Amino acid sequence: MLTTSQLQIIKATVPVLKLHGATITSHFYKRMFAQHPELQNVFNLTHQKTGAQSRSLAASVLAYAEYLDQPEFLSGMVTRIAHKHASLDVLAEHYPIVGENLLAAIQEVLGDAATPEIIEAWGVAYGILANIMIGVENNLYQTASWEGFKAFKVVQKVQESAQIVSLYLQPADGAPLAPFKPGQYVSVRMKTPEMPYTQIRQYSLSDRPNSQTLRISVKRELAPQADPTLEAGLLSNLLHDHIQTGDVLEVHAPMGDFVLQERGRPVVLLAGGVGITPLLSMAKAAREVPVALLQFVQKKADHAFRQELQDLQQQNSNVKVVTFYTETTSEDVRGLDFDEQGLITREKLLKHVSQDADFYYCGPSGFMQAVENLLDDLQVAPQNRFFEAFGPTQDFKVDAQRAVHP
Repeated sequence: MLTTSQLQIIKATVPVLKLHGATITSHFYKRMFAQHPELQNVFNLTHQKTGAQSRSLAASVLAYAEYLDQPEFLSGMVTRIAHKHASLDVLAEHYPIVGENLLAAIQEVLGDAATPEIIEAWGVAYGILANIMIGVENNLYQTASWEGFKAFKVVQKVQESAQIVSLYLQPADGAPLAPFKPGQYVSVRMKTPEMPYTQIRQYSLSDRPNSQTLRISVKRELAPQADPTLEAGLLSNLLHDHIQTGDVLEVHAPMGDFVLQERGRPVVLLAGGVGITPLLSMAKAAREVPVALLQFVQKKADHAFRQELQDLQQQNSNVKVVTFYTETTSEDVRGLDFDEQGLITREKLLKHVSQDADFYYCGPSGFMQAVENLLDDLQVAPQNRFFEAFGPTQDFKVDAQRAVHP
């Protein structure tokens, strides 16, 4: 348990963490992997190269320090991270390794400024957080549909757009599937002779729950042109180019807290690019409430699930689908191929939806920030916002705000 003086020490270190947080967490990962290279079988090595994982850890440490004496603000962050950890099969035995290396990284980066009292206070604080996380993750493991990673056979492969392919997965043992919550994801684990470590990636489930198959829809991740040091997405390209019908994949039980809520309120789904995947599952599962799904894609070749969404709209009168293209050609027909042109704006949003609704949004970071700014402008309450950012979360602001407005 933290003493009053230890709590004051941690609060006082928040400005230092804001200044040096990313450096500390980057050093932490390098240190931990040097001592425990086997953990590279768990962590996303691409996110290590880009620094996204280091920034995410820094953001979570800052949030923890800021709200340590107000644990109700931390519930959303803890839940989100716990689901991610459970999808990776993070175990209680991993926490002492992380704690030891994190404290050592703080000491090594800050030097003499990291006094014994500061290190002791952070050691106690980390122990408290670790116990909370272990408890939440154990509950997730106990309620999971199956234990660990299970063999699934690819029974169908469908090209949804120029860059998105769907894989229909069936349990290799023929066992029926328990329902998942619309919006959840599964982890896929792969290893090839060319890969030094096993790699795990999360992919949203893009169809409604059924007892026979799971469907994941994977975007091909190309090498970013702006940074020649970064490579194309390893697993996404393997799934596109080499995995075929009849192949077997290792799949973890569904996880994720970005799920459709049953609140009896209108639902607005805002999908940027491949962010359509969890929102399509939600749109198919929603019942007896108005659902507006606004899909934002760059151009016609990127328009995934076009026919499926048209069919859904015809079959369910409560569902309205609006498609935005940011790039159009003379061959694209408004009202047939797309409904709106350009980026999301206040005027375009209010043309199709009411601001008195529950908003779910998913997509790339720029899209997510634009939606956040727009919802702030419309004064949409935190408790009416639900989101999933692909990749490590860089900001837990809405999670914290929602914690006191359940």
